[in-house]
Amino acid sequence: MDIFPIVTNQHDEMIEITESIQRYIQSTGILEGIAVISSLHTTAGITVNENADPDVKQDFLRRLAEVFPWEHKLDLHAEGNTAAHLKTSTVGHAQTVLISGGRLVLGTWQGVYFCEFDGPRSRKYAVQVLSSGKGGA
Repeated sequence: MDIFPIVTNQHDEMIEITESIQRYIQSTGILEGIAVISSLHTTAGITVNENADPDVKQDFLRRLAEVFPWEHKLDLHAEGNTAAHLKTSTVGHAQTVLISGGRLVLGTWQGVYFCEFDGPRSRKYAVQVLSSGKGGA
């Protein structure tokens, strides 16, 4: 497993990390298996979503904000970021993606995203690659 730093620039933001993960997989020499990608934070998640149309990211974040607005006046959590915790729990802190031929198995329009819900911040995510024992390390 390796840990990767990432810097976010907005309060709510989706940063595509597909190529970073792909480079890491290639460095392991594993051809067949799975990659587990995990955010190391309670207010930032990982998702697989469309990477072709940037409007999808904006719509995704807007819809989450509609469901979980930053109306923290009634929240008991002192940091005032309960909405970020709820967004992360909804999106999930981790994703598992298949590996075949040394490459992530993703659809034509899919990418892996680090989802920031309480930024901007310096963050980290972890990647663990597990071999199926066929065709690789």
